[in-house]
Amino acid sequence: MRDGWRLAVGTFLAVPVRPPSRVDGRVAGQAMLLAPATALVLAGVWVVLGGGVVRGWVPGLLAGALAVATTALGSRAMHLDGLADTADGLSASYDRARALEVMRRGDVGPSGVAALVLTVLVQVASLEALLERGAGVAVAALALVASRLAPAVSCRRGVPAARAEGLGHTVAGTVGVVPLGAVTALVTATGLGVLLALGGAWYAAPCVVGAAILASWALTRRATRRLGGVTGDVVGAGVEVSLAAALVVGAFLLPVV
Repeated sequence: MRDGWRLAVGTFLAVPVRPPSRVDGRVAGQAMLLAPATALVLAGVWVVLGGGVVRGWVPGLLAGALAVATTALGSRAMHLDGLADTADGLSASYDRARALEVMRRGDVGPSGVAALVLTVLVQVASLEALLERGAGVAVAALALVASRLAPAVSCRRGVPAARAEGLGHTVAGTVGVVPLGAVTALVTATGLGVLLALGGAWYAAPCVVGAAILASWALTRRATRRLGGVTGDVVGAGVEVSLAAALVVGAFLLPVV
């Protein structure tokens, strides 16, 4: 587990850690499953910002923008980079090799820019609404943690790697269905408990987590069909798409939370 923690923290956070002593399928799978735990510190920042909005100290729009910016800084903007590269690759060509080459280059094209702008806009707008209420702050924090289930969804058994090298090759197919279900249940149960303690609606937790899971599953399915599997960029893109989907569902549920 120590190597799994090191790989998870080193991959999903901008925190210097000692490299794992070894990286194999077991360690990679552990790291993907531990991804939600790496978001807890960032979720704490969101809670602090939400507390400022609830008390009238910080405007909701500014708090939402700061929350997204802090999360990007905390992850070295790796997930946003993956989103841009994935969008460019999927829109570049129906030829698999051509699409993968576009993603490998790393320069951002029109599709990548549009994906970045629209996704961040949706995230900030949803956060502006959610951070105005105590239960909404809890929903936002849950959405952030739930979005980190996306790597495990993208790397579940049966999903191949698109390339024979890179992060995607290391982590693809390393997560079992049972461990993924257990971590998903843990995240959902924790969010449900917090919401009930705040007097919120219990069904918000499974809806938010379900939205994150569904979004990452849909992106993984699309990438597998077009690219032949997943890459590190696809894993990162899944995090951002899942976060946007979870926040949107949370914002729609806010009147009844």
